[in-house]
Amino acid sequence: MFTGLIQETGEIAALERVSGQTRITVRAKNVAKELKTGDSVAVSGVCLTALEIGEEQFSADLAQETLERTSLQRLKPGALVNLELPARAQDRMGGHVVQGHVDGTGRIVSLEKIKYHDDWRLVIEIPQTLEKYVAAQGSIAVEGISLTVAAIKGARVEIAIIPHTWEATNLKALRAGDPVNIEVDVLAKYAEKMARGKTSSALTVADLVRRGF
Repeated sequence: MFTGLIQETGEIAALERVSGQTRITVRAKNVAKELKTGDSVAVSGVCLTALEIGEEQFSADLAQETLERTSLQRLKPGALVNLELPARAQDRMGGHVVQGHVDGTGRIVSLEKIKYHDDWRLVIEIPQTLEKYVAAQGSIAVEGISLTVAAIKGARVEIAIIPHTWEATNLKALRAGDPVNIEVDVLAKYAEKMARGKTSSALTVADLVRRGF
């Protein structure tokens, strides 16, 4: 489980084909030092398995399905990616519950600095199948970043980006038209399931903990 609070931006050092898969190598001065082979790491919101770990870099394999379903398809050497290690039991729960399981890719419509302010305004278009899980003032993960929805109009989601988020993530390197990974709030999915009567309405915090949240 992740929280959507980005710990570091890494840089793609290499992409190569290995046994039918794409292997990426990511430069990461801080995150790499905490990894060991087989550990999970979120790369722009996609939960991957760390391999071939060096002092300041690590590799991970991308299956063809991962490339087709996520924004990692646009990666090339030099691209910035958001990195986060899994949350530990003793950590404070900032952000929101992020699984690293991308629900789909959205598209950046615009990313502009708000006039006379230090904030930025991000507008993304999400798949229509995900609209029902997104609500104003609700949580959404974009490129693995825990963000708050300012407004939603159909399939377009508006988000205010504060200066810290702008500086600490890969958003500053993205442009209109770029694909971005979207993970909706998993609690919205459980709420939908309960509303349809497919699970007990007596869902408790203990139930969520048992399920890994």
